[in-house]
Amino acid sequence: MGAHGSNLDDVLEEDMHHWYTKFMKESPSGLITLFELKTMLEMNGMTEEAASYVDQVFFTFDMDGDGYIDFVEYIAAISLLLKGEINQKLKWYFKLFDQDGNGKIDKDELETIFKAIQDITRIYDIPPEEIVTLIYEKIDVNGEGELTLEEFISGAKEHPDIMEMLSSMMDLTHVLEIIVKGQPAKAEG
Repeated sequence: MGAHGSNLDDVLEEDMHHWYTKFMKESPSGLITLFELKTMLEMNGMTEEAASYVDQVFFTFDMDGDGYIDFVEYIAAISLLLKGEINQKLKWYFKLFDQDGNGKIDKDELETIFKAIQDITRIYDIPPEEIVTLIYEKIDVNGEGELTLEEFISGAKEHPDIMEMLSSMMDLTHVLEIIVKGQPAKAEG
């Protein structure tokens, strides 16, 4: 699992021309649509939660809301995920979790995202319900069953274990590598 980070670090060390060439090879129009992203990630046969998660990731990367991820948005997303300040990352996570856009994250939204992540990564170490319960026990100090952006950021910062869990689960290195390098060849067997 640790290999993902080093591979992406190597990719990031390449200059912008190489990044741009790879991006254009995967998406000759210079724009990635949601459909193209799902095709790159080989989403056919994925659960509804996984598909919904990819939708959310796409819409948070599509910063100008035009329905496409262009090269600038792509580089901005990579930069945020790999080198962003902790507050920027937490705001991005919050936006991703807040599926209905009401400015609060409820337990169902969080559980849906964690299930989707597990469907995509195929890593099922901890049941999503347990993760959500742990987060709400530690962060939802008012016991409302919802987290505001402020509660989410301060709670994650006050609890290094939750911060570590979020960082680990939200690591999109694998997704970014597929976008840049294409799907790895499947072993013939």
